[in-house]
This record gives sequence, structure tokens and C-alpha cells, in this order.
Amino acid sequence: MPVTTTFDFDQMLSNAKEAYGEEMMAMADEGMMFAFTYSDNVAPSTTAGQFVAKYPDRCFNFGIAEPNQVGASAGLALSGLTVFAQLFGPFLSLRAADQIHTDIAYNDVQVRLIGTHAGVTAAGGPTHNCIADLALYRAIPNLAVVIPADADQCRKVIRHSMNYQGPMVIRIDRGGSPRVYADAGYDFILGKAIEIKGGKDLSIISCGSCVYWSLMGAKILKEKYGIDAQVIDMHTLKPLDTAVIAKSARETGCVITVEEASINGGLGSAVAEYLCENGLNGKFARIGLPDEFAVLGDPDEVYKYYGMDPEGIAAKASSILRSK
Repeated sequence: MPVTTTFDFDQMLSNAKEAYGEEMMAMADEGMMFAFTYSDNVAPSTTAGQFVAKYPDRCFNFGIAEPNQVGASAGLALSGLTVFAQLFGPFLSLRAADQIHTDIAYNDVQVRLIGTHAGVTAAGGPTHNCIADLALYRAIPNLAVVIPADADQCRKVIRHSMNYQGPMVIRIDRGGSPRVYADAGYDFILGKAIEIKGGKDLSIISCGSCVYWSLMGAKILKEKYGIDAQVIDMHTLKPLDTAVIAKSARETGCVITVEEASINGGLGSAVAEYLCENGLNGKFARIGLPDEFAVLGDPDEVYKYYGMDPEGIAAKASSILRSK
């Protein structure tokens, strides 16, 4: 069943980069024990900065030495602690790949790597875009990959991760994304996708901030093209909820994936692999950043340029659905 109290189109802004600090503070105030490592981009004015000020004995600043931070986080976890480690997303995936692979995943430790500024939200151009991370994370054994759709869902992920056995990457954007879920009381289970909107003509499977764009795209599809689109929030990329993928593909016969990452190796690749390997026929397309260094610009301009905005999603979906 679709979620009944989920979204509206009022562009209520939320900030996952603030939400994770708020939830850590709440959990610490409740008596939960964990450590926090962070890099220099955690400002004292942020909620994470306020957590550092209130609980300094469990917080460790590693400046801009991201590989050292990830390695030390593994060491803290081997001592028996759950560790939350916040890092700038592109540096987490590109500079600390060895430590993620060997120190964190190989040792199967309780570290939650929080990669901020996902996709192109850093607005720092190709060198600071975080677009190759999902391909890397998917290929590393033992590593769960979670991509919250909004700030409230980020809070749920942080709290639920305390009971998850094994390492995890939590991928969030820079901040200021619209809220997807108007009612945060919905059930959330790691590894279980959420059908946000029902539909009979095609399925849109998305993650992260793309979930809101997909909902807006579905609205345009209905109003402009008369197409009834189903929207799935695939918040957990690994382990992947293949049952929902199979169900959606059988119900509509047309699947579109939307992600703010390279189309190589991410959500679209994961869904395509499952569909092909299990003989699920139908139409399929991926929407994401192409195999190139993205153009320089404000994130909203970049999304529009690559057809990742709601209008672009609707146009691509309509074209795929109507193609022979």
C-alpha cells in the first residue's frame, strides 16, 4: 500500500545536514553511547557543532585528514563503540576509499559514515561533485548504503542504525531540500523501500533528494500527459529491496530510475541488473548524471541541464512509455 500521509507540494525545506546532529544529540541525551568523529567543515553553529560542545569527551576532530579519520573510526569501533563519522562526501569516497574498504568493511565494524554534499550539491564544480561514490560503495562487501529522502528520514536512519549490525554509509546532500514526508510518523525499515505514490502506467524508483523531484515529475505526468506514475523511495541502495522492484515492474511494465549520481554503478545499475538477471521484461531507463564531468553551475541549473528536474523527469518518462 502507498504511504497515505506522505507529501505535499509546498516546498517545505528540510536540512539533513542539521538533522543528523539533532538526532545524535537526542540519542546522547537519552543515554545512548557512541562516538563521533568529524572533519573541519562541522561549524560550531551547526547542530553537530553543538553536539561537540555538549559532549566533547566522545568527539574527535581530524581536520582535513579524511583517511586518518576513517581509519581511527574503525579503531574506535573495534574497541566496542558504535561510531558516527561525518565527512565531506567527495573526499570520503575518493580520498578514503582504501580505509573504507580495508579498515571499515573488511573488519565489519559498527561505523556509520555520514557523507555530506552528495551529488552536485557542494556547488564546487567537477572536483567537488560527489557522483562516483555509489558505484564504489556498492562494490564493497559488508557495507550498507542508505540515502535518506529528507531530514526527517535522515533522523530515522541515524536512530535505526544504532541497531544495525555492520558498517554503513549514509549519503546526504548539502541541505535545504524539500520535505518529502509531511507526516514523519510513517514506518521505516532499513532495506525496505517505501511506495510513496501508487500508479498503474509506469514506476519511478528514486533515492535521496531525487524522491521529491520524482513526486513532482509524477504530478506533471498526470496533469500534462495523463500518465499515472508510481513513485518508490529506494532509501536503502544496499541491501536492495528487490521484492519491491519485481512488484513494480510486473504492475506497470515500465521502470524509470532517478538518482543524483553517475548513472554508472548506482541505483539505476542496481535495478537494471536485478531486472535483467531475473527475466523481468518491459521498458527501462535511467535518469542521472551522465558519464562526464558535470557542467559548472548552481545545482538547480545542473539538474535542469541534464533533465533531472521534475519537467525533465516527466518528459523522459513520457517519451519512454510512449516509445515502441
